[in-house]
Amino acid sequence: MKINKIKFQNFRIYKGENEILFAPNPSKNISIVAGKNGFGKTTFLTSLIWVFYGKMMSEVEDKYKKDIKNAGGYEKFIKTLLNREVKTDYENNGEGNPTLSVEIELKDILIPSIPCKSVVIKRSYDLKTDSEDLKIIIDGLENELTKDVGFEVFINDFILPREIAKFFFFDAEKIVSLAEAKSKAELKNLSKAYSEVLGIKKYEDLKKNLETLLTKLRRSGASPMQQTKLLELTDSEAELTELIDFNQEKQANIDREITNHKINSDSLQEKLIREGNGITLAELQKMKSERDILKEESAEIKSKLKKLMDIAPLVIAGKKLSQLKEQLVCEQSTNNTSVDKAVLVEELNSFSNILLEKLQALNLDSKAKSKVEEALKQTISEKKNSKQPNTSGVVLLDYTTEQFRNFEAVFNNIKGAFSSQFTAVVQEEKNNRIYSSKVYQQIKQAEARKDNPLAQKLREEKIEAEDKITVLTLNKGKLIEEFNSLNTRLTSTRKVSSEYIKNFKMVETDKKKYEVTEKLLVKINTIIHKIKEDKKYSLQKSILLGLKKIMHKNDFIYNVRVNVVDDVMDIDLLDKNDEIIDKDSLSKGEQQLYATALLKALVDESGIKFPVFIDSPLQKFDKYHSKNIIKEFYPAISEQVVLFPLLEKELSELEYDYLKPNVNKVFVIENHNNGSSFKSFAVDQLFTHLKQEQDVYAN
Repeated sequence: MKINKIKFQNFRIYKGENEILFAPNPSKNISIVAGKNGFGKTTFLTSLIWVFYGKMMSEVEDKYKKDIKNAGGYEKFIKTLLNREVKTDYENNGEGNPTLSVEIELKDILIPSIPCKSVVIKRSYDLKTDSEDLKIIIDGLENELTKDVGFEVFINDFILPREIAKFFFFDAEKIVSLAEAKSKAELKNLSKAYSEVLGIKKYEDLKKNLETLLTKLRRSGASPMQQTKLLELTDSEAELTELIDFNQEKQANIDREITNHKINSDSLQEKLIREGNGITLAELQKMKSERDILKEESAEIKSKLKKLMDIAPLVIAGKKLSQLKEQLVCEQSTNNTSVDKAVLVEELNSFSNILLEKLQALNLDSKAKSKVEEALKQTISEKKNSKQPNTSGVVLLDYTTEQFRNFEAVFNNIKGAFSSQFTAVVQEEKNNRIYSSKVYQQIKQAEARKDNPLAQKLREEKIEAEDKITVLTLNKGKLIEEFNSLNTRLTSTRKVSSEYIKNFKMVETDKKKYEVTEKLLVKINTIIHKIKEDKKYSLQKSILLGLKKIMHKNDFIYNVRVNVVDDVMDIDLLDKNDEIIDKDSLSKGEQQLYATALLKALVDESGIKFPVFIDSPLQKFDKYHSKNIIKEFYPAISEQVVLFPLLEKELSELEYDYLKPNVNKVFVIENHNNGSSFKSFAVDQLFTHLKQEQDVYAN
């Protein structure tokens, strides 16, 4: 399936009638629609979503849901699609034809049971009648099948299901949302799209139909009273489900608001820094506390230094202190060896008498006894007459033993640890002085600018943003509590309802239907599980292959794992250690590469042959990844690819040269008198035109 041409009439910036003819070529699958900002590239994508889905476009992407909500509903939103000048002329003067339309022609389309060469879809809106119209023409004629099934259903079932349109019409910069999906609600929504793309949805729909049939069969045997009770339970279940959905929507809105306020807060902080005053009040208070601590530390350091300075004169004395030590050692030696002479004589006489008495008891002969007595007397006499030693000869200081020990401790401290202690304290005091000076300077700068009107205004706005974040976080906490409570009540209600239904008595024919349906449900569950497992492994391989082709760091993502739990499908990126890589840690460019590889894998696995339209290509890619995307991704993602680049920013001339062998058509969106139109160029004339235009503006 390919898009041959698209015709616009008064669709936003495309005033009047504008037609673009792609005429797809089997050998060259890429078309370029270039234009400046505000000329209508994004409007082009919006027109495609609108022509296919109309009021159901809100189910394609949250962006459209938000736009419709902000406009006040689809009926008011559709009026915003009409060109402003046309609308103004009609409302003010009643002039002109206030009609907008988008017409699209599809070629090479295969529709079951309807052989055809082309399908034309045209959606229009008339402001006069305030009515929307949709037509589908097959080979130039209206077809009864499209009328029977309904135009909207026909497009959704036979052309492109709206659940997966986001994978074929997308802004390359914004598809990072695929990589950022984390909450269960986001993953569930994404899983629904995966199921549709991978062909699982039709089996899941069949499963739901069988489950509904089982419920009907169970209820068929209920009495009127039981039916009333069951209806109450069913209503309660429906109410709780709606409340839970509403709660989740509010949580999602709060998350978006918190993100916006955080972005705003960061922006204000940057502006404060540029003003030379990026310090918050909390940070200023923290610095003042740090200043007080440094003051206390300074007082302690000075106290230590004072104690060391008390003994500094002794250190300066140097040699004199050593001489003093020698003198004191001599005096202590003298004191230790000196005793009272009278006491000594008395002790010696006592010793002599005792020894002589002992000799009497030995019965020695008179000669021997005489010799011993003589020797003893001579020794005692020498001892009595000996002089006490005195190294200095003079006692100058007469320190007590305690005083000497105190001096010795001070002397040893000076000789050993004093130097290192003094150096450490001096360094500590120096560091304290440097840090204190730095903190004082920061406080001085902050306080000097606190009266700056702009800085004050910015700070007030930042505080307001942070207060809002705090309030929103508290509100989300309350919503989470409410959600858990509602979930518990819903589980309980479902359990009561299920047990209640089991008590119903079915008639014999319904019992047989019930048994057959149960068996079918078991089989369909088995089939769904098998398909999911098969698709899981093939999707893993496709994503990994895509990443290997387009990512510059080959060993960054080593493997891919697809997890399927109940109705939620999630994808993990693994490093070489088999550890999960946090997708938040990826740069925006890497997230875009991952989302691009995922898109390619989903399109490949779906087997759906539909054109791919990409706005803002190569926005976040460096030159290495851009080259890989151009050579590996765009030529292979679909049989028809339409790119909407901003030349020189999203597509350079060198990158275009890489792309050129696969380019079929080139268009430039031109803007005159506030209206845009398309101008076709030869493939090799795109940048020649750009340079000529630049020369015109230069002159």
